[in-house]
Amino acid sequence: MKKSAAETHRMLSNIYGEAAISERTCCKVSTLQERNFHVEDQHSDRREKVFEDAELKALLDQDSCQNQKELARSLGVTQPAISKRLKVMGMIQKQGNWVPYELKPRDVEWHLFACEQLLERQRRKGFLHHIVTGDEKWDNPKRRKS
Repeated sequence: MKKSAAETHRMLSNIYGEAAISERTCCKVSTLQERNFHVEDQHSDRREKVFEDAELKALLDQDSCQNQKELARSLGVTQPAISKRLKVMGMIQKQGNWVPYELKPRDVEWHLFACEQLLERQRRKGFLHHIVTGDEKWDNPKRRKS
């Protein structure tokens, strides 16, 4: 109605009595009205979009090479939200792919088997005894001059 904050407060006090808002609140409201806010253009960072871990898991199953920004863009959320969910899901990025932080039992068995094989090979060959260093003298009996 193009009234000042004081006039608006007087009108509200006449109608609502003690239940009317204060003059200071009227002043704040009139200041906000002057600023020409467009709510549909305004982006609020206070409340993030809620998404399910299943949606994120499905995206990772499609392409495990996506970075956090690409995942955030696909789900319409912020990158920190993706980071938090990946941490909760126990996923880390190794060599450009998102993988579970904890190894599966078969992977643990495979690693154990590989380590045992390497240790066994080292015991069999004894490669440390075959290392040549520069301070050794080689005694070749065929080249010996008598």
